[in-house]
Amino acid sequence: TQDPSAVLWLDEIQDAILKANQDTKEAIQFSQSIQAINEAVDAGDAAQTLAALRNPGAGLYGITSECAHTYQDDLAKIKEEKKNKGDNGSEWVKHWVKGGHNYYYNLQTKEGTWVEPEGFVPNNAQINKEEIQGVVSGVTTAYNREQLWLANETLITKLQARCRGYLVRNGLKERMDFLKSQDPAVTCIQAHWKGYKQRKEFKDRKQYLTDHTEEAVKIQSVVRMHQARKKYKDRLKYFEDHINDVVKIQAFIRANKARDDYKTLISAEDPPMAVVRKFVHLLDHSDQDFQEELELMRLREEVVTNIRSNQQLENDLNLMDIKIGLLVKNKITLQEVVSHSKKLTKKNKTQLSDMMMMNKQRGGLKALSKEKRVKLEAYQHLFYLLQTNPTYLAKLIFQMPQNKSTKFMDSVIFTLYNYASNQREEYLLLKLFKTALQEEIKSKVDQMKEIVTGNPTVIKMVVSFHRGARGQNALRQILAPVVKEIMDDKTLNIKTDPVDIYKGWVNQMETETGEASKLPYDVTPEQAMAHEEVRTRLEASIKNMKSVTDKFLSAIIVSVDKIPYGMRFISKVLKDTLHEKFPDSTEDELLKVSILICSLTSLCYRPVSAKHRSPSKAANHTEIVLTI
Repeated sequence: TQDPSAVLWLDEIQDAILKANQDTKEAIQFSQSIQAINEAVDAGDAAQTLAALRNPGAGLYGITSECAHTYQDDLAKIKEEKKNKGDNGSEWVKHWVKGGHNYYYNLQTKEGTWVEPEGFVPNNAQINKEEIQGVVSGVTTAYNREQLWLANETLITKLQARCRGYLVRNGLKERMDFLKSQDPAVTCIQAHWKGYKQRKEFKDRKQYLTDHTEEAVKIQSVVRMHQARKKYKDRLKYFEDHINDVVKIQAFIRANKARDDYKTLISAEDPPMAVVRKFVHLLDHSDQDFQEELELMRLREEVVTNIRSNQQLENDLNLMDIKIGLLVKNKITLQEVVSHSKKLTKKNKTQLSDMMMMNKQRGGLKALSKEKRVKLEAYQHLFYLLQTNPTYLAKLIFQMPQNKSTKFMDSVIFTLYNYASNQREEYLLLKLFKTALQEEIKSKVDQMKEIVTGNPTVIKMVVSFHRGARGQNALRQILAPVVKEIMDDKTLNIKTDPVDIYKGWVNQMETETGEASKLPYDVTPEQAMAHEEVRTRLEASIKNMKSVTDKFLSAIIVSVDKIPYGMRFISKVLKDTLHEKFPDSTEDELLKVSILICSLTSLCYRPVSAKHRSPSKAANHTEIVLTI
């Protein structure tokens, strides 16, 4: 209160005295409790030590009865360490008590004072409260931690399992990474080891078979004998069951062999001696045989002429019927019908009048009822729509199965467009081919080579269409001079088969010497090429083949304008469509496919007739075209 005349009251003095006495009493109890703990530790009794620790006067906390022995051991160890450092034997100890004061306690008299005694030296062998509390707290904390681990043992086990699993997986991953990095070395080691094992097994097996060669040969001979005997009996039984079929087959084969030998005799320039010997009795022909052959050829030509004439008359009759129908509907003028009639010869008019009379007897267009006329007009509209809009037929062509889209589709399509007999129908037919080819390439062709190897339906129809008179005329104009030149060259030899060259050489030697050759007649190509003469003739034939091929190629190149427009148009459509479908393809690849398809449609192979055939060259005609 900053009052110099202030004094203490009696109550305040009494309270101070009571508080001082209480503090002294607590200090005495605290010092005695600490002394009792030291004595119990020196006595080595854990129960006594626990009881001393639990004394309230000591003011210790966290004491657990289960840790009594641990308290005893740790406190004894601390006390022993202090004694080992040297005991000064002093009777006084100093304690820091509550309130922040030092209290001096005599171990002998068990009395204490707040005033430091004269000549005070603290006993260095006694354990103070701080050391005792540190031991108690440490031991109790360790015990509590142990109990906590025991209470959560399952959780700890799971945690350890997770950790160990993670470590194992990491180890496995590292091991796998190591093995993958060493994969070439591992593969090499495995290969060497497996090779060693296989070689060892093979050597052991080979040694075993070598040691039992006689037994193996005996077993093999018995098994093979049984198999051969069984096969022979089965084959004999099969022949006995099919004896009639065998006789028929043998007769058929012998007849074919005889026919082939006869064709070889009459067509080959140098027939083999065996064939000549077989038909030597037929070589003596009489004039009557020659006349019969001429008469047969004349009758064949007459039949062919009549067939073509009948076909032409039928086409003219159909065209006349169509034009008359159009005239009735005022679609064309009478002058067009008259002009078409003037094109017919007198003989054809007579035959045509007979055919029209037969058609009139059947009824003709006028005999149709009203319903049939309506149906006819509907069909006319249908055919007109199919002609002018090629989308329908284009989708239909390549949707039909391959085995059903040859003759039937060709007949339907070509009849619908009247075989492109005029410019309008040819234009519409080419338009159909264009649409169908584009549709098929976009839908079915996945690779460039499928145009050639896949045998597309539209290409087959184009080939079939140009095998008519137009394609033949173009082929005749382009290649007829070259073919005639080659056929007239009697010395030209373009055989490239070593066996044929070998047989021709043997026949030539037999003809020149008049004796049978000692060389075998039936040989393989390798055996034929072993002779120097065969190789020389083959080289000459290859040179002749190249020369002939160059002539054909030059004739085709200089005669591009003679190829019908339809074939060139289809080739252009094919090239443009392929370029659109395969934009990454080169120009050479596109032109190669287009030219090949054009060659297939224009150079339609037709066998040379027997009248103009040269036996030594006709067999290689196909080979020439394929070489081109």
